Amino acid sequence: MAMRFLLTSAGVKNDSIRNALVELLGKPIAESTALCIPTAQYGHPSVGPGAGPWRFISGNSDLPMVELGWKSMGVLELTALPSIDAERWVPKVRETDALLVAGGDALYLCHWMRQSGLADMLPSLDSVWVGLSAGSMVVTPRIGADFVEWQSPTGDDRTLGIVDFSIFPHLDHPKLPENSMADAERWAADLGAPAYAIDDETAIKVADGAVDVVTEGHWKLFPR
Repeated sequence: MAMRFLLTSAGVKNDSIRNALVELLGKPIAESTALCIPTAQYGHPSVGPGAGPWRFISGNSDLPMVELGWKSMGVLELTALPSIDAERWVPKVRETDALLVAGGDALYLCHWMRQSGLADMLPSLDSVWVGLSAGSMVVTPRIGADFVEWQSPTGDDRTLGIVDFSIFPHLDHPKLPENSMADAERWAADLGAPAYAIDDETAIKVADGAVDVVTEGHWKLFPR
């Protein structure tokens, strides 16, 4: 079985998304192990080190990921991995059922996924990637100029390209007036590739090449 993806805007916010997660895991959350990855938060100017990563890791966020009742939980900090022997962390990644990936800055996360070697491992993992905002966007081909904050060494907005569509998260969020449907349409027009705009009650499930939208909110697909 290859890696599966649950790409959310704001975590496991409703029963539909939670049911999709259980389906991808193939067993209850209470019987599944997980590692959480807070790295993206450090690169975002409005989050950075401090309270944000702690809330995510400790399950005290309003974006449900860590606090879902996992059998076990650990932390995988990507910025530390290049200084650690691979045999100390690679087996832990290979044996875990789910990787829970925080939001923040997608380009910063992408950089450290490559630097750490985690990006190269993904095709061979039998686990579920549960992304939150930037943690979802990082597996797409591009994030679009609107979401560029941290300047990647590549000098552009390219990310890992594991899936073949881009994601505009937090659609119509009341605290993000720049995330309207009109903004999403303009963003998508610049990409030249398929893209989804999703609100915080929506996720995109990817398994065995099939892409399904899981939602109790609203979303829109912008074709190529």
